[in-house]
Amino acid sequence: MRIGIAGVAIESSTFSPHRAGLADFDVRRGDELLARYDFLSSGWAAGVEWVPLVHARSLPGGAVVGEVYEGFAAEIVERIGSAGPLDGLFFDIHGAMSVVGRVDAEADLAARVRAALGDGVLVSTSMDLHGNVSRELGESVDLITCYRMAPHEDAMESRERTARNLVERLRSGLGKPKKAWVQVPVLLPGEKTSTRIEPAASIYRRVAEIADEPGVLDAAVWVGYAWADEPRCQAAVVVMGDDEQLIADRAYELARAYWDARADFEFVAPTGTLHACVAAGLNSTARPFLISDSGDNPTAGGAGDVSWTLRELLTIDELTTGRATAIHASITDPDAVAACVAAGVGNPVSVAAGGKVDSGPAGPVELTGTVFSLSDDPVGGTVAVVQAGGLHAILTTRRKPYHHLADFTLLGLDPAKTDLVIVKIGYLEPELYDLAADWLLALTPGGVDQDLLRLGHHNIIRPLFPFDPQMPDPDLTPELI
Repeated sequence: MRIGIAGVAIESSTFSPHRAGLADFDVRRGDELLARYDFLSSGWAAGVEWVPLVHARSLPGGAVVGEVYEGFAAEIVERIGSAGPLDGLFFDIHGAMSVVGRVDAEADLAARVRAALGDGVLVSTSMDLHGNVSRELGESVDLITCYRMAPHEDAMESRERTARNLVERLRSGLGKPKKAWVQVPVLLPGEKTSTRIEPAASIYRRVAEIADEPGVLDAAVWVGYAWADEPRCQAAVVVMGDDEQLIADRAYELARAYWDARADFEFVAPTGTLHACVAAGLNSTARPFLISDSGDNPTAGGAGDVSWTLRELLTIDELTTGRATAIHASITDPDAVAACVAAGVGNPVSVAAGGKVDSGPAGPVELTGTVFSLSDDPVGGTVAVVQAGGLHAILTTRRKPYHHLADFTLLGLDPAKTDLVIVKIGYLEPELYDLAADWLLALTPGGVDQDLLRLGHHNIIRPLFPFDPQMPDPDLTPELI
């Protein structure tokens, strides 16, 4: 059997002024695309010819530039047309891509893919649980699933399940399964729906149990994406299988559980203002003390150059005098990095850092200190660290998340021996989670502000929790599609 692989994957904040262009994407074709998925050589995949079409993946950011999206979509359609007969398509997307001038980008892409393939080719779709499943998207694809963990430690496992479900369905000759689909009018940030804690832990545990039931092919719950202002942005449930009554009953069960728990979701860590979190960290004996600078998190769609937190850190005497040490990761600013390169390691430098793409919370901030280190990073480009008293501020040429210890140690920094580590992130990724002796989540401003009510959504479908906390119970009857 011949199965194609294609997709475009990015998470896009419509509240961020960043625009995702071609340079933001890692675009793969041919063997480079096949190399993205180690599981293609697994035993269950024996006898399958995997046909790499084109796949584009980007760090989360702002909405995708229209012509960039059109180029990707056109290439996928063209390659489908020239690939020869296909039995199936492994459609690897995120689910929260926004495109300038469009309302439901993934549904549009799926519809184009379906038109190019025809009705007889099975399409199996892998998504992030922070994606959105509109009815239009659900109609255009045949199989659909998403991650069951946040943080996404099961991301590749979920993709493998997507591909394996497709292969098994083709081998069985059963054709397209039924899908019980229902949206749940709840829109919460990922930091309130982590599967590390309740109630998400129990809900997603139940998802896995349902997926293993006879008569069920797979089950999934999407949290949705809180930082896009589109009608499709809300939670969703899809249960697939051949027993229509069973999948409808299980979809209703999951939707009801999510709705009933809506007010029980809490932030994955204690929260506070930045200054309150810093004061708590300085007064604590726990080291290292991590603080999530959540409002400009680049892995949720932040522009990466919001300078507000850096500005505030530079007003704290314990840090500027060196009585305490801190790392701030990071601010994207190629001009500031270039100035650091020109100055050289060990030399004084003064730069206007950040606030040039997303200047809403704060404009460029004067950062005066010493160039501590310079390095090259495959994601962040040239990276400069400026030391100002006890504060080490990381500046990058390109947007980059800081999730791994090596991200710091390669810069000459040791987060384990630093008092405060302040990272643009939401919930801590595994290595940082293990590193933290204690941890707080700072409610800072930016394109992925955790305070949804102050962002200014206008295009979501109301009523919607938590925007309408007293809304009546919705009709959660699943629809078979």
